[in-house]
Amino acid sequence: MEQKNNPLHGKTLEMILTGLVERYGWTGLAREVRINCFVSNPSIKSSLTFLRKTPWARQKVENLYLKSVAEK
Repeated sequence: MEQKNNPLHGKTLEMILTGLVERYGWTGLAREVRINCFVSNPSIKSSLTFLRKTPWARQKVENLYLKSVAEK
């Protein structure tokens, strides 16, 4: 099934998170998405672990990514 209109298609969570960190930095990301793993000793690895286990947090990150793509 092809997903032409889905901007998340083909994007891994790591790619999304890395892109957001490059755009906002950890401080800005923590301001946009109020999740403790972005505030307290943030890293890609620890954040990915948390986001993979926590659907509501992953949804917030994906929504921010979609918002940032729409702004380009």
